[in-house]
Amino acid sequence: MNTKLILNYLSELSNNNNRDWYHLHKAEYKAANEEFEALLQALILEIGKTDKSILHNVPKDLTFKLVRDTRFSNDKSPYNPSFRAHIAAKGKLPVPVGYYLMIRPGNGSFLGGGLFADMFKDATAMVRSYIAENSTEWDKIIGAPDFRKYFTVQGTALKNVPAGYDKEHPQAEYLKYKSWYLEYPVEDKDLLDIEGFLPKMTEIFIAMKPFNDYLNKALADFQMPAR
Repeated sequence: MNTKLILNYLSELSNNNNRDWYHLHKAEYKAANEEFEALLQALILEIGKTDKSILHNVPKDLTFKLVRDTRFSNDKSPYNPSFRAHIAAKGKLPVPVGYYLMIRPGNGSFLGGGLFADMFKDATAMVRSYIAENSTEWDKIIGAPDFRKYFTVQGTALKNVPAGYDKEHPQAEYLKYKSWYLEYPVEDKDLLDIEGFLPKMTEIFIAMKPFNDYLNKALADFQMPAR
């Protein structure tokens, strides 16, 4: 896997974020994307030794487009200079939650997990209620040494515990959240030594699994909104 191709292409795209450059460099995009898909395949096989629910995935079905939606953004640059993918039981859908990878040059890459879903109010309600009813298990998962070695739970949060929940609940702080996710930052130098770093990536993703499993139990009845 030649991750230097990925980082070089994305760096060039970041410096030349316009449609003319993008279309003139389709061959470089194709080569970099092939390397990204090779990395995803390696991760599927390695994580899949522990989480068999992801083994059926095909890398090209897990990736997100470079094209940005600029309609509601002050930044009108047409492309997001990062390669992104979500590896989960139902592919790149946000639910069930799984293993998220973003490669962005300039040490902007990360390994992610959990629920990035402020826009899915039903999902937020399901997880919030599940934490309220299963707080001991939650505490055990986020307090585990393998978890704390790599992660703290992140997410946008309300100022107060929402109505209907006990303000004195032992997990009151987490009941304020609208999303519950994990991010482990990755430096460019680690990605450039991908053969050496792949076992660490796998270890970090597997350390997320109990957290993801907990959220997926909470989200068992979630239905993606119709478009």
